[in-house]
Amino acid sequence: MRTQTRDLPRLAIPAILLAAANAIAAEDWRDKVGPDAAPDQIAPIKAPFNMPQLSRPVFPDRVFNIADYGAVGDGRAKNTQPIAAAIAACAKAGGGTVSIPKGTWLTGAIHLESNVNLRLCKGATLRFSDDPNDYLPVVFTRWAGFECCNYSPLIYARDCENVAVTGPGTIDGNGRPWWPWEKRQSDTAMRMYKEQILKDVPVKDRVYGTPKDGLRPQLISPIRCKNVLLEDFTIAKAGPFWTVDLVYCDRVIARRLRILTTGGPNTDGLNVDSSRNVLIEHCYFNTGDDCICMKSGMNEDGWRVGRPTENVVVRYNLTEKGHGGVVFGSDTSGGIRNVFFHSCIFRGTDVGVRLKSTRGRGGVVERLWGRDIDMARIRREAVQITTAYRAYMGTTQGKPPLFRNMTFTNLRVDGAAQALKLEGLPEAPIQNLRLADVTMTTTKGLQAEYADGIRLDNVAITAQAAPTLNWNHCRNLTIDGKPQNASGTTKE
Repeated sequence: MRTQTRDLPRLAIPAILLAAANAIAAEDWRDKVGPDAAPDQIAPIKAPFNMPQLSRPVFPDRVFNIADYGAVGDGRAKNTQPIAAAIAACAKAGGGTVSIPKGTWLTGAIHLESNVNLRLCKGATLRFSDDPNDYLPVVFTRWAGFECCNYSPLIYARDCENVAVTGPGTIDGNGRPWWPWEKRQSDTAMRMYKEQILKDVPVKDRVYGTPKDGLRPQLISPIRCKNVLLEDFTIAKAGPFWTVDLVYCDRVIARRLRILTTGGPNTDGLNVDSSRNVLIEHCYFNTGDDCICMKSGMNEDGWRVGRPTENVVVRYNLTEKGHGGVVFGSDTSGGIRNVFFHSCIFRGTDVGVRLKSTRGRGGVVERLWGRDIDMARIRREAVQITTAYRAYMGTTQGKPPLFRNMTFTNLRVDGAAQALKLEGLPEAPIQNLRLADVTMTTTKGLQAEYADGIRLDNVAITAQAAPTLNWNHCRNLTIDGKPQNASGTTKE
């Protein structure tokens, strides 16, 4: 299929979507992708929605070396207490930097405090213990969309302000001994859902943290924190569960990270979880699950909390492998809105751009912009948008999610099993999607079911298998201004 741009009639897509995206000037961006190309200075944020300019937190010029508190960097001695002592001293002094010097430092849970920068120096490796007892007592967390009290994340901060983890050192999540818990924890989570969440059991009474009932903890998880910086370090080995999980945070910068977490189950790269005002830039992801993902809570517990993920900019990132380059869901119950991802390269992921949710999950995912995305060797769909995902704890009935008001421009795809797959629900079709200036070479073309307001402008799909376009139960479809039939196929 190949189409040419023409003057287009008005459609249901809100004008603000088109105007805001077009107001951001194009740039030569490919030489800025990834950590090695990242400048020290954070460029101004230009987004098609109101978002504050973000800057790094500033820390007092004081350094607390963990070796001065008894830590030993031989890879054998456990340094949980010396690191905790250095953090406490730093916080008591009014803040500063807790320094992890060259060496291999074995530790259990690390709990950060306000005005503390945990800095991994060159040649430093922070290796985490695989003993679950080193992550007790339990702490308040959100585990895969449910609030509970569980094993502490490996690096944890709660209700902190001005907090950072910086490099250039390395983190070894040492997650392999935890991975066999996957099946057991699925049973535990289902039991929590049925026996506690659906019965309104208070969060303080949803207590987990034993090998029998434990849930694998996240590697890095600030919760209810403000002004967070994650910069310039490498995660060389996956942790027990999700890698970076930003929960209920405001004003977060994640940049120049190298996240290498293949091999384990649920080893997402970076999840923005009911957080706002987030910048993710110049990172490299090679993960065992989603690379960059937006989430907002699961089912009834997500509705109760009611906090969306909003105001997120994702730019100049490189992803390889993983389930998706940039992903939305399937935890959508609190809503996701105002996300702008641009100037990124996705290679070898299962899906390039992925939006997924399911019946019973609810939530509105809206006002999304994607621009200047290069994809290659995509194993499944270049773009997948589905509200009929066969999700964990999904149902065949109940509150449907709603995906609407999305604009994706300047997408280039060099190899994918399918160009686009759009799958809405009869009671909640996908609404108002515009694709413009798109070039794709794929095996299959575009398949759309239950959608209202799809607009293709200057889209070229070279597909090996016919039909190039397959519409079913769709309304308000246009290709370069020409209305299309609600159902049928097209090969051009």
